Amino acid sequence: MANVIKLRKGLDIHLQGKAKETKLDLKSNGKYALVPGDFEGVTPKVIVREGDVVKAGDALFVNKLYPEVRFASPVSGKVTAVERGERRKVLCVKVEADAQQQYVDFGKKDVSKMDGKAVVDALLEAGIFGYINQLPYAISTNPSVMPKAIFVSALRDKPLAGSFDFEVKGQEQDFVTGLQALSKIAKTYLGLGVQPDLQSKLQQMNVEKDVEVTVFDGKCPAGNVGVQVNHLNPVNKGEIVWTIGDPTVVLFIGRLFNTGKVDLTRTVALCGSEVTNPCYVDMKVGEELSTLLSNSYDNSHSVRVINGNVLTGRQTSKDGFLGAHTSEITVIPEGDDNDEMLGWIMPRFNQFSVNRSYFSWLFGKKEYALDARVKGGERHMIMSGEYDKVLPMDIYGEYLIKAIIAGDIDKMEQLGIYEVAPEDFALAEFVDSSKLELQRIVREGLNNLRKENA
Repeated sequence: MANVIKLRKGLDIHLQGKAKETKLDLKSNGKYALVPGDFEGVTPKVIVREGDVVKAGDALFVNKLYPEVRFASPVSGKVTAVERGERRKVLCVKVEADAQQQYVDFGKKDVSKMDGKAVVDALLEAGIFGYINQLPYAISTNPSVMPKAIFVSALRDKPLAGSFDFEVKGQEQDFVTGLQALSKIAKTYLGLGVQPDLQSKLQQMNVEKDVEVTVFDGKCPAGNVGVQVNHLNPVNKGEIVWTIGDPTVVLFIGRLFNTGKVDLTRTVALCGSEVTNPCYVDMKVGEELSTLLSNSYDNSHSVRVINGNVLTGRQTSKDGFLGAHTSEITVIPEGDDNDEMLGWIMPRFNQFSVNRSYFSWLFGKKEYALDARVKGGERHMIMSGEYDKVLPMDIYGEYLIKAIIAGDIDKMEQLGIYEVAPEDFALAEFVDSSKLELQRIVREGLNNLRKENA
């Protein structure tokens, strides 16, 4: 029987345009790109050249600091470009896919007969080890230090998030194999939501003999892997845990051992109030978004396309590529063409407010079509306890942010920076009346701390 943890803090934002559980058959245009920026903390070294022919599973680049950490091509084909930005920073490696896909054969493996080192070596060889992250620092991990534990969250609860229950249907064996493989490395925790169907299926497959299952009953951000770490096995200075907040990565791992091939296919939700037909599609990591977004929304007014969810995703366009950890492509109004009569003084029955500034709260639970406007400017930080209401972690969020801004490393450590990731402050950023970019601030603080401890 799974342990249940009830969380009282958090906030569910109900938005229009949730994807219906139907799949759209999407034909790729053959353009793919693997983006090093999707792997936080990785300094890429490209090991292919324009014109090279690769198979799915061949490495496109490696982590310069840990060359054994390779990043596999999602498809077979021809390398068409290595795009660079300022100071020759690698932006992406583009591949034109073959009509008939070819895969590197890494060989099927029986996970039950493997030890932790063999599992890590297999993941490194196949180029998918870098999809695993770590705390502290919330970066792509490396194999130089083994973790005290591994945490997997199979709960997606951010606004308009894609349903993992829907994605995993028919792939339960790959998911269980992936969990078994991770459990060979270190004690593994699996975090679920109140998902009766998935819980029942995993129980039938006896997953609890390999991992410790915990159900998190609460509002967003209960699905954040950092929140789950905080409640189950907090990170102290000098300790490392590996984290997988994107449960599709476990499917990647399971497919590798069950088939011997690198298959980076994932089910992506096309969602948002501007989407004409919110649904799901199967896409590979790095696939160009143009085929997905063509004719999917009204072009008569300005919209924002987000590679990810509305809280933590990045702005993109039709020429962008599916992120390595992206489970939804969201389209919402930009809001730059709005002209509201009397502005803030209007009652705003169709606008969402956490503190009941608008009269919309009188109508109970309803879905909103929010746009991308900030609705205010950055100002002095107000110590109002806003963060604490939506941050279900045993830390003082406002004081931690102040310590990061001040660059006080000792205070940052005392206030629990080793336990957090930028996404843990996404909701706090949403409700923040000071309009501070909290996720950017936390990322800068983590990067500075990593440099100090290097």
